[in-house]
Amino acid sequence: MTPLEDAVRTALLKNMAMTAEDTCLVITDHNKLDIGNVFYNQAKLITENAKLIVMPEIEVSGQEPPEDVAREMLNYSVIMIPTSKSISHTKARRDAVENGARLASMPGITVDMATRCLNADYKEIQERTKKLVDLEDKGKTVRVTTRLGTDITMSIEGLKCKGANAGIFDKPGKWGNLPEGESNMAPVEGSTNGVFIVDKTMAGVGKVKEPIRITVKEGFAVDIQGGKEADELKSILESVGDKNVYNIAEIGIGTNHKAIITGNTLEDEKVMGTAHIALGNNMSYDGGTCDAKLHLDGIMDKPTIWIDDKKVIEDGVFLV
Repeated sequence: MTPLEDAVRTALLKNMAMTAEDTCLVITDHNKLDIGNVFYNQAKLITENAKLIVMPEIEVSGQEPPEDVAREMLNYSVIMIPTSKSISHTKARRDAVENGARLASMPGITVDMATRCLNADYKEIQERTKKLVDLEDKGKTVRVTTRLGTDITMSIEGLKCKGANAGIFDKPGKWGNLPEGESNMAPVEGSTNGVFIVDKTMAGVGKVKEPIRITVKEGFAVDIQGGKEADELKSILESVGDKNVYNIAEIGIGTNHKAIITGNTLEDEKVMGTAHIALGNNMSYDGGTCDAKLHLDGIMDKPTIWIDDKKVIEDGVFLV
């Protein structure tokens, strides 16, 4: 068995708690077919009821998959999605999970990422993440600053944080990314104000060479400045033709000690010592009502984060 096959089998058996009684659907596209086939072949060794779908690559993360794929997602207990772009923040994903599927979304996953991160100690990641989740669930406000000039505040009062599962999707309706490792939630809509500076990775753009400065007023990004990557981000957002793509959709904190910055959002947003703020769709989160056509995360290095008056992270170092 190759290291990749071993990592995939570990993910199916441990993260997904998959058994012979499960039915498993693997959804991929032609750009990720190599790793999609590995998931499918390993799934077939566990259950006789496994199926592989190769769909066209979607244009942007958050776009709905084809209708026939969405329908098929309602028929399986375990769904693995190694694709080029994310369908995490789609109605198709929400419907499948509400129908009881255990689901792992893996947009942009690579052989290196899978081999390195799927074998992480997810019990350790789960314990670390739960400390943040518990604080955020009780908190009213979050403030994030960085040495580059980020200073942004948002209300989280009355909302519930995700991440306590931290990669363990062992019960019907549990879902998330693999690799996993973040606490994340939508702030109260309209409550976010300040500036955040993306200096590591911007979804849809990749690694950031010149930091992107995003000014936020009453929950919406109102100004985006920087270099080439900032221009690319603005073009993506403008091309959608939907003002809701500027919505502040998520605040997330990375908790995976095996994750490293690669330019791939799937892994980069999980890196310990980073935080991310997303634009666009927040329907996957408690309290979210913004059904935008995309969801793009911007990752910041070494944040200092307060939940209410409690400093939980200082320059990327966990204090809890």
